[in-house]
Amino acid sequence: MAIDEAISIAHSEGAVAPTVRFYGWNPASLSIGYFQHAEKEVDFRALREHGLGFVRRSTGGRAVLHDQELTYSIVVSEGYPGMPANLAEACAELSRGLLIGVQRLGLDTTMTGQIDETEEQSGSERVSERKPLTAACFDAPSKYELLVDGRKIAGSAQMRGNGVIMQHGSILLELDDEKLFSVLRFGGPDIKQRMRKLFGRKAASINDCLRRREMPPVSVQRLEQVFRDSFAEGLNVEFMDGQLTEGELELAAKLSREKYGADNWNYLR
Repeated sequence: MAIDEAISIAHSEGAVAPTVRFYGWNPASLSIGYFQHAEKEVDFRALREHGLGFVRRSTGGRAVLHDQELTYSIVVSEGYPGMPANLAEACAELSRGLLIGVQRLGLDTTMTGQIDETEEQSGSERVSERKPLTAACFDAPSKYELLVDGRKIAGSAQMRGNGVIMQHGSILLELDDEKLFSVLRFGGPDIKQRMRKLFGRKAASINDCLRRREMPPVSVQRLEQVFRDSFAEGLNVEFMDGQLTEGELELAAKLSREKYGADNWNYLR
């Protein structure tokens, strides 16, 4: 999370080009959205028992278990040629690569049409989303997120600041809903069981959908290559391999110490 923000800041200062980044999580971690209440919604004892990390995102949305997945982030100026000024339209533009990638894997995909998990930031202003069904992401589709067989297969969130758009999201390779629901708090075991069943009807993973079609599962390395190509096509650009600059690394380390690794941020609510 610190690296995503560091890239965003560096791009706002003109120090780096627009950036697309793919990454994973070690250890596997639970991230919650900016607006979520950590103590009310997360079972930290269970989190420790599973050996999971924990962080609050700077973007909105709900809890995501970053485990067997590919995470992406896109950082680009609001004034980039062809980038819509409207929040929802910009989300659609940046999400086109997701749609192309899932289709290249052989899955029929549709894109949703209601907004609830993107977030716009202008200075210190944040726009909240509607009340979710559960604390978990993927239990309901948001605008311009992907559905396969009516189930959400990728989740994204967006924020804006200093003239820059930063959008990141999770592309699920496998889905361990048992582990996810074991680290979230509910009003009681009956409610948890009911919400987990609902979640199972609303969420899916890439490999789960492939297996249903008797197609071979894919690796995270294959997933990254497919989406690297599909994002380039969707954004109509040619990617160049790059490394984080010294300035980005220094800023990310500072943000990690002072923000994303600090209790006063992660337990903000």
